[in-house]
Amino acid sequence: MGHYDLPWLVQNAATAVVATALLSILIASYLYLRGSNQVPDTDNPSTQPGDHPILKNHSSHKAFKTPFANYGSIRTFYRPHAHKEKLAAIADLPLLVFVHGLGGSLAQYGPLLNSLVNIAPCFGIDLPGHGLSRFSPETPDGYSTSALKVLWRTAIQDICEQHGHKKVVLIGHSYGCSIAALLAVDSRFTVEVAGIIAICPKAAPPTQPETLKYKVFLSLPDSWLSAFRWWDKRGGVNSTSVNRFVGEGAGIDLRRLQLRYNAAFKTPVWKRTAMGALPEYDARGHAIGGIPGQEAWSKIRVPLFLVAGEADKVTKPSELAEIVSFLHKPGKSLPGFTKSDPVPTAATTPPPPSDETTGLAPNLTTTRTLSSSVLKTATLPFPAAHALLYDHRTYRTVAGLIEDFLSSHVSPHLSLGWQLQQLTTTGKWDVKNLEKWQRTPAVSGPIANNLLRGLKTLREQDTEHTPSKFVAKWKDTIYAVIDISHDAPVYSTRTLEEGGIQYHKFPTVSKIPPTPTEVADFIALVDRLRAEMEAKDNTEAKKAVAVHCHYGFNRTGFFICSYLIERRGYGVQEALDAFREAKPPGIRHDHFVDALWVRHTVGLKRAPTLKLDDSEG
Repeated sequence: MGHYDLPWLVQNAATAVVATALLSILIASYLYLRGSNQVPDTDNPSTQPGDHPILKNHSSHKAFKTPFANYGSIRTFYRPHAHKEKLAAIADLPLLVFVHGLGGSLAQYGPLLNSLVNIAPCFGIDLPGHGLSRFSPETPDGYSTSALKVLWRTAIQDICEQHGHKKVVLIGHSYGCSIAALLAVDSRFTVEVAGIIAICPKAAPPTQPETLKYKVFLSLPDSWLSAFRWWDKRGGVNSTSVNRFVGEGAGIDLRRLQLRYNAAFKTPVWKRTAMGALPEYDARGHAIGGIPGQEAWSKIRVPLFLVAGEADKVTKPSELAEIVSFLHKPGKSLPGFTKSDPVPTAATTPPPPSDETTGLAPNLTTTRTLSSSVLKTATLPFPAAHALLYDHRTYRTVAGLIEDFLSSHVSPHLSLGWQLQQLTTTGKWDVKNLEKWQRTPAVSGPIANNLLRGLKTLREQDTEHTPSKFVAKWKDTIYAVIDISHDAPVYSTRTLEEGGIQYHKFPTVSKIPPTPTEVADFIALVDRLRAEMEAKDNTEAKKAVAVHCHYGFNRTGFFICSYLIERRGYGVQEALDAFREAKPPGIRHDHFVDALWVRHTVGLKRAPTLKLDDSEG
């Protein structure tokens, strides 16, 4: 819940006096119901939504000091390109910087990171009080748009200096687009901005009367604002606050996720950041500070890609047209691109199974700005809403559009195909122990009536087990591939997606049995995929979810057996036998088998480990 929620929270209050009267009633109801536990929290949204594995494995906390404030503990994510040393001599890849929105977090970029970490180094932070960053400072000075821009500027310059990056591409969502625009025109920003991708952007600040109304509202005590937010969240997953972001037709998994995002954003942080996003108006009616408008957008001199969702009620698609009007040079469409042209991505081939048949073919335009930079727009049709970057129905289309924009208009070196070609021709990109890999069967037999299958990793330059041939042979049998290897894939995942087989990265460490948390997350992912398949038609429901590590025996077998035990009621030995029969010789490492037995032995009781003093012998 962010600054863009304010119209919904105050639209029925004709004046602050009326709002105050209503609040008295609301607060009484809120405190009574909360104290008497008459409103059970069935979805338990109070915990922070779990991070994507890529974020978990590459995050730390860092303190930043700026002229505005000291930020004590900012969650910082940095993931270098998997082949940075191998590509360094032939490609100068820009750093992709992910700027989340007001009330958002880096976790919302998790689905996009699945694809984008394979083409460039990636970086981002959680704003103070957002995501996993500490709410520090608590004074309002550190939460103005100007202050947050400087925080971002400091963080980006630090990471670029540390790792030698010379250029960045700013990828913003919602309020994050406003910060990205300000960074791009900031004369004190010492890093070159090579491009901007603005997802669900806001073109201009609220008007002077709107700003006054919002400031009156936000000046109310935190407890009163919490009461309004509580009222807005009545209904849980079906509440107004959830529908606003995900749209009316969203599935239950997305609704639960959005409810948790909303609940994780606390009122004191929301109040300070939303107030900081509002401008001051001078005597001539000019906005100063806060969300930028024409003055900032019109100065952008780099390739710009604007993305919107047709069903977005928070930042409507019309915002794109307004930004275009600030920049557009009439009559200068680029050759080969018109509004009706197909998109050279997964959006124009048979759609990836994760996306519904609606919402996949965005309206695209590519033109020149007044400064001769590229200006590209895309509006994803209904049901694409404000959550489109983490909505399972849309995020793959968004990822494909971003990849095309980066390789076509920022740098050809950002093409995964180009990178794979360079690595394969130089022998720098291949499987470990090729002879052993070649001796390993490619695909297991069906497990649990074709519920699951085990694979060895695909290999781009192989004559048989390559993505294109895999799609041709298995697209009618396999719905999705879950890659549990820790390293970047040695094949083009996009070939799978464009061929109609989903790809999901779920990195785990080799030689070590998966942790209980990893197993729980894996099971949740398979459950979601199975529900998605069953919601379509009988043909899709009969397909398998395939899993691979490197050879497809130990980690793959452990996850598959765990799923059979926890979801299908198999005994431990029964699950081990089922996997061994489908993919002989089954799990090879004894310590993986032992761990599986320990996890699932019924009635096993383990006391906590005690540390004895020397005096105790």
